Order: sequence, then C-alpha cells, then structure tokens
Amino acid sequence: MKIAVVGASGMVGSRVVAEALRRGHDVTAVHRTAAPGAHVVRGDAADRELMATVLSGVDGVVLATRPRPGQEATTGSTTTALLDAARTTGTRVLVVGGAAPLRTPGGTGLVLDDDRYVPPHIRPIAEASLHQLEACRAHEADWVYLSPPALLEPGERTGTYRRGTTEMLTGPSSISAEDLAVAVVDELEVPGTDRHFTVAGPAAG
Repeated sequence: MKIAVVGASGMVGSRVVAEALRRGHDVTAVHRTAAPGAHVVRGDAADRELMATVLSGVDGVVLATRPRPGQEATTGSTTTALLDAARTTGTRVLVVGGAAPLRTPGGTGLVLDDDRYVPPHIRPIAEASLHQLEACRAHEADWVYLSPPALLEPGERTGTYRRGTTEMLTGPSSISAEDLAVAVVDELEVPGTDRHFTVAGPAAG
C-alpha cells in the first residue's frame, strides 16, 4: 500500500517509515532530511495545498509530529489542516498523539490530570495532545487516534504489543518506539473498529 508519514524524521515517524519499508510498502516521508528507500517531500503538515498533493493516491497517512516547546497551541490547527487535506483526497489518517487523553488505570479521570504521569513541566504538551484529539473528533475525515502509554522511548523491536481502547494500559505502561511503529503499520494494514486506542509493550514477567 501507499503510505505517507508526516514528521518522518522524529523518533516515532522514522521508525514508522522503517517498519513500513520493511513490509514492502511504498512510503512518502514528509520531513527535512532524506530517508533511505522512501520518497522525500519537504513540507509542513499545516500546508493544506501541499498535503493534498502529497496525499493524492495515498492509502493512509501517519501524523507523527510534535510541536516545539512554546508552540504547543499550534497542535490543533496543524492536525485540522492535515485532516482537511485528507478529507479532500479520501485518505485515512492515523494520528500518533499522546497519553494524556486516556483514562487513568481503573479510574474515571484523565491521565492529563494525574501528576503521577503528567508532572507540571510536561503539562503543556500533554494538554496539546488532548486538544489534538478534540480536533479529530470535530472533523469529518476518516481518522484514528493512537495514544501511546506513559513511557515511549527507543528500544527493541519485539514485534508484539498489547492493545487497549481509552484506558491506559499498565504492567508496565511502556513501549519501544519500534513496537509502536509495528502497531501503527498493523492498524494501517488492517484497520480496527476503535477511533481512539492505545497500545503497550509485552506484559512484564
């Protein structure tokens, strides 16, 4: 299938590109530097006209961008711009967001408001992920929102993961960026029924 990855130079985006290429997909990488095996487009996700051109003929697009510190307020508008372009081209959008919109484990509150997971210094980016999901919910495009667990960092590709819906997974609440990429490409290949879902790495023990 034809896949576009916006934010392809980042921790998640670069691994999604690698995973999709590994499976033989045709990948367009939207970022500032080259990715071996991928078609490279320099551009900004907020550029509706450019994104509509990039997404023409593409089966699925992954939005894996993060705002720079101090620019968190742009997240919602950037997401909406990409969704606008995707609606025009009929492309399915998978947004790799944040954990903040998830419900706390066994609770009714949001991860955003639990300082065990969101200390004050990361609250701006956590709030941005909530606004991002709200932008998706307000849009008519074909989208799905993936919330990673509490800890996401580079690591081993095991090829396995646990999948949940809107409650944070624990035991542990972590996943490697490599396994998150596996989950992303799995969702593109065989779409699930949940518009908002989460994943975590294999259970401890």
